[in-house]
Amino acid sequence: MPPRQFDGSRVRAVRRGRDLGQKELGAEVGVSGPAVARWESGQDFPKGEKLPAIAAALGQPLDVLFPHDGPPDLQLLRCDAGLSVAQAAAVIDASRTPVSNAESGRRRLADAYVQPLAVAYGVTEAELLAAQDCSFGLRPRTSRDEQASAPRTIGEKINYLLRHGYVSQEAPSDEAIARAVNAHAGRTAVTTDDIVALRTGAATEASDAVRAGLAEALQVDTALFQDDAEVNPAARELLEAIRFLGSIHRGQILGLAARGNGSGLSAEMMANINNLVGELKHKLPEVPEVEDGD
Repeated sequence: MPPRQFDGSRVRAVRRGRDLGQKELGAEVGVSGPAVARWESGQDFPKGEKLPAIAAALGQPLDVLFPHDGPPDLQLLRCDAGLSVAQAAAVIDASRTPVSNAESGRRRLADAYVQPLAVAYGVTEAELLAAQDCSFGLRPRTSRDEQASAPRTIGEKINYLLRHGYVSQEAPSDEAIARAVNAHAGRTAVTTDDIVALRTGAATEASDAVRAGLAEALQVDTALFQDDAEVNPAARELLEAIRFLGSIHRGQILGLAARGNGSGLSAEMMANINNLVGELKHKLPEVPEVEDGD
C-alpha cells in the first residue's frame, strides 16, 4: 500500500470527470490500462512513487487527491519525489539496502548520504533528518504553535473530546452532558446553558463536582479536567491517544501496517498498539484492534 491514502473509486471518478480512459492514464504514469483498472477496483495499489504522476495526470494537487496523516517519513519523501528505492539508491551510488534500512527504521543513513538524498527529494537536510526520525518512530518536537493549540480551558477540553472521542457513535448533546453531570453529582450542578457557556468560552470556571461530572460524562479520567492538566504528561498522552484511536476509526491510518517494510509493522509494535487500544477502549466506544497487514 502506498504511504499516502489511496482511494481507487475517487481516482476513477476524477479520471472519468476529465474524460480520460484507463489506458490513457496508464500511459501517463508508465503502467498498463489493466493495472489502472486493478487500482480503481481496489484489487491492487500503485507504488508510492507513482502517486505524484497520477495526481499530475489527473490535474489534482497531490495532498488533495492522496492525503497523508502526520509528519512525513523517509518513504513519503522518496515517493513524493517520484523515486523508487532503486533510483534513490542510485543517487547515493549504493545498493538498495541503506535506503530500505532507513525507511524501515532498522539502520540510519550514513552522513554522506544525507545531503544528496535531500537534494534528490527536494527538501533540506534538516527536513530529511526529521523524516528519518519519524521512520524510526520518534515524534518531532512539539512547536510552540502546537503547544498553544493544545486544549487548556474546560470548554476546549470538552470540544476536543467531542471532536476526537466519538467517531463510531453520535457525540452527546449539551443537554445530555448536563444530565450526566447532574446525575453524577446527585443534584442540579449545571444547566444546558452552563455547558454551552463553557464550550463557547463565555465561562471558564467550574466546581470540582462539575469537573468530575464532565469526566464521567465524557468517559475520561478526572485529572484531565484539573487546571494543570495541560502541562500534565499523563493528561497530554491521554488526549493524543484519543486522537490516535479516533484516527484508526476514521481510516486515516489504514496504511500504517503496510508501511516500513514488506512484512508490515513489527510484532512488538503491533503488540504495543493493541495494548494501547485495550487500555483505552473504555474511553473510546467500539475501538477496533489494529490487525497486521501484508
